[in-house]
Amino acid sequence: MAGLSSAFAAQRLQLAAKAALAAGIAFFIAPLMPSAAANYPYYAPLGALVAMYHNVAGSMRQGLQALAGLALGIGLAVVLVNLAGPSPLTVAIFMGLGVLLGGLPWIGSGSDWIPTAALLVLLVGGSNPDDFSFGYLLQMGVGVGVGIAVNFLVFPPLHLSAAASSLDELRRVLGTQLTDMGAALKEEWPPKHEDWSSRSDELAEAARSVRHLVKEADASRRANPRRKLYPRDIDRDYRNLRGLERVTFHIQDITDVLSDVIWKGDLPYSVPLPESGPLANALTATGDLLRSFSDADGEAQEGQLETAKAAVEACMAATAVRQTDRGIVLASESVLLSLHRILRAVRETG
Repeated sequence: MAGLSSAFAAQRLQLAAKAALAAGIAFFIAPLMPSAAANYPYYAPLGALVAMYHNVAGSMRQGLQALAGLALGIGLAVVLVNLAGPSPLTVAIFMGLGVLLGGLPWIGSGSDWIPTAALLVLLVGGSNPDDFSFGYLLQMGVGVGVGIAVNFLVFPPLHLSAAASSLDELRRVLGTQLTDMGAALKEEWPPKHEDWSSRSDELAEAARSVRHLVKEADASRRANPRRKLYPRDIDRDYRNLRGLERVTFHIQDITDVLSDVIWKGDLPYSVPLPESGPLANALTATGDLLRSFSDADGEAQEGQLETAKAAVEACMAATAVRQTDRGIVLASESVLLSLHRILRAVRETG
């Protein structure tokens, strides 16, 4: 069901509608092309589909790379026809050359079109490869131009809201992880609720997903005429992302430390009982701070930050008065260090 719903998401439906429109326009224009090119109208809608991408800059890049690959492939086929007749050996050699040329760093998505275009010229061009090559390249060029124009003029996609909401969602997820660990510290050990202990990979995946969405938002702004209507400080999004990635790393570290303390009794780590309450308060206050970004104003967030700092400092004061047995590593100190770094990252981004 998740895959089905994503396939029919609004963004995908919009892309499909624009692809259909571009293909129709390209096929309408195709018979108007000069000379033998008019005999190959079906390549124009193919070019429109090739150029259709979920952002304008990507549409231009993909379309031009495809045309570059086609030109190289057609050139290979013309060389083959002039040097030797098609045979299993010569076709194999030139297909190998096509794949090698596909490794050029600037060819990108056009790499697959090099051997494809060469084969089409050889197989479909028949006794008149020059006319076919001209018509094939021209019609594909027309289609690519139509696809880029449609994507540029018809609701060029901006993915800014997805990036903004994903940053808020990551803060909420990270904050929930901290508050869940704070609640676990106040339960009788081992705590009954232990799902938080297995979320480390989920947190990393969430951070990767947000990075992807922020990059998509950045790419969607390039060459997009709507960017001036919806201004957004994408550099700030990247700063917030980097800060949240650091926060994610430190929360993963806290998760691993507390999981070891609670469930792996053979390790020389401990959280002294007098410190468990203050440490739980520090974790909870920091988690509440992260979750406040989605619905609190700047003044409220500043208050949450001061509350979290006070809770961390109170826990530091509690650790300063205790004495430890030799050979015991106090896990609370590691957790406090991570909390300090989390608060610093929050202050630097905001």
